[in-house]
Amino acid sequence: MRRGHDKGTRDKTRRGDRRKGKRTNAALHQSAPESLRPAPLGLAAQTREARKLLEGIGTPPAAPFKPDPFQLEALAALEFADVLVTAPTGSGKTWIAREEIRRLIGAAKRAWYTSPLKALTNSKYQEFSAEFGAERVGILTGDRKENPDAPLIVGTTEIYRNQLFDSLRSGHDVRADLVVLDEAHYLADEDRGHVWEEAIILSPPRIRLLLLSATIGNADEFARWIEEVRGVRCGVVTRPGDRPVPLKAALLLPDQRLLPLLNDTGRLNPEIVAMGDRAREERLTPLGGHRRRF
Repeated sequence: MRRGHDKGTRDKTRRGDRRKGKRTNAALHQSAPESLRPAPLGLAAQTREARKLLEGIGTPPAAPFKPDPFQLEALAALEFADVLVTAPTGSGKTWIAREEIRRLIGAAKRAWYTSPLKALTNSKYQEFSAEFGAERVGILTGDRKENPDAPLIVGTTEIYRNQLFDSLRSGHDVRADLVVLDEAHYLADEDRGHVWEEAIILSPPRIRLLLLSATIGNADEFARWIEEVRGVRCGVVTRPGDRPVPLKAALLLPDQRLLPLLNDTGRLNPEIVAMGDRAREERLTPLGGHRRRF
C-alpha cells in the first residue's frame, strides 16, 4: 500500500511540475514589457516563419576546392606589385594570403600577417599553426610573444608598426618579404587609422604588401595613394557580387519565438515596427496613464 501511495504522489508531483512549467513560460511572457510582447501569431504561422528563417543554414556538402578567378588574379599580381583585394566577407580573401605565405615559406622567405584585433590575431595564429606547423608560426601582440624568429609572424598592426620604428632607429631591416594587412579599411578609423598609414608609408619598397578588406568603397583611390607614398605599383582585385554566405538576422522574443528582422520585401518586419511604436508610447505615458505633453 505504501508503494502505491508513493507512486501516486510521484505522478501528482510530475503533473504539478508540468503545470508549473507551463505557468512559468506564461509568466515569462507576461512579465515582459508590453512593448516586447508581439501580436499573437498562430502556431502554424510561427513554424513556417522559423523554418523559412533557418532554411539553408548548415554545413554544405563536401566538394573539391576550386579557387575563384579573383583569388588567382590576386596571387598572380603579387608577383609584380602590391595588391589591394576588396571582396565580401566569406569569399576567401584569407586563402590568397595563405597560399602566398605557403610559397614564401617554401622558398625560405618570411612573412607578417597583421590584424587590428587581438582576438582575430589569436584566431589566425591558431589557423596558421595548424596549416604550417607551430614551429613555423609566431605571435606578437601586447599580451603574447611566442616564437618571434619564426618565418611567419602573426601580430597586431600596432606591433608591426612599432617594429618599423625600431628599424628606423637601429638601422636594421624588418625581417619580412610579405606583409598582409587584414582589415585594411581601418586606415579610415579616426582613432587608429594613423597606425595603418604609418605601416604602409614606412614599409620598405622591397616588402610586398597585400591589403585585404570587405568594405573599401574607393579602392582605386586608395591604391593610387599607396603607389604615391611607396613608389611601388599597387593593383586592385575585386570580387563582384554579393557575399557568398548571406546574413540572416532575427530577434529572440520573451516567448522564445524567433522574429525575422526583415520581411519578404526586405523591409523592417511590421511586428518589430509595432513593438517599437508601443515602446515609444510606454515611454511617453507615465504611470498615471496620461500621455506627457511637450
